[in-house]
Amino acid sequence: MVRAVIVEPVIARHGRPADDTHATSRGSHPRSPEARLEEAVGLALAIDLEPVHTEIVQIAAPKPATLMGSGKVAALADIVAGHEAELVIVDQALSPVQQRNLESALKAKVLDRTGLILEIFGRRARTKEGVLQVDLAHLEYQRGRLVRSWTHLERQRGGGGFMGGPGETQIEADRRLLQEKIIRLKRELET
Repeated sequence: MVRAVIVEPVIARHGRPADDTHATSRGSHPRSPEARLEEAVGLALAIDLEPVHTEIVQIAAPKPATLMGSGKVAALADIVAGHEAELVIVDQALSPVQQRNLESALKAKVLDRTGLILEIFGRRARTKEGVLQVDLAHLEYQRGRLVRSWTHLERQRGGGGFMGGPGETQIEADRRLLQEKIIRLKRELET
C-alpha cells in the first residue's frame, strides 16, 4: 500500500474565519472541515492508499506558490519524512505551480482533489468507453499541469538561415504529444 498524508485546507473567505463551515455545491448544507477530511480519507481508501497522517490546515490567505505558508509546508515536509509517505493528498484544487512546488518541498508526489478523483475513476472504469473517457479526462488534466520546468531542454535546432533559432523544447513536445493523444481518444469515443 502507498503511504499517504492527507491535508484538508480550510481557507478564510471574505472576512469569515477559516474554520467557518461553508455550503456545498449541492445546496446550503454546511460541511465541516472534519466531514470533508473524513470524505478525503474515504476516497484514499477506495484506491488502497494507507493514510498515515491526516490534518486540517487553517489558511488565512492562500499563497500563490504553495497554497500554504512556508512554515506549514516545512512542518508537512517533516511529517511526510517521519511517516515515510510517498504521497500527499491536498483536498483542494491546486494550480500546476502549487503542485510542482509542493512536490519539490515535500519530496513526495502531490495529488489535489481532482487528481484523486481521476485516480478512482481510472481504477473503476470497466468498459472500453469508460476507460477512454477517464483517459481523456486525465490527459486534459495533465495538459493543464505541464509547467515550465523543462523549457531549458532544447530538443533540436530551428531550421532556416545559417544560425537557426531554438527548436522544440521538451515541454512543447510534451504538449504536442498530449494533444495528439487527446485527439486520438476523442476520435475513438466518436466511433
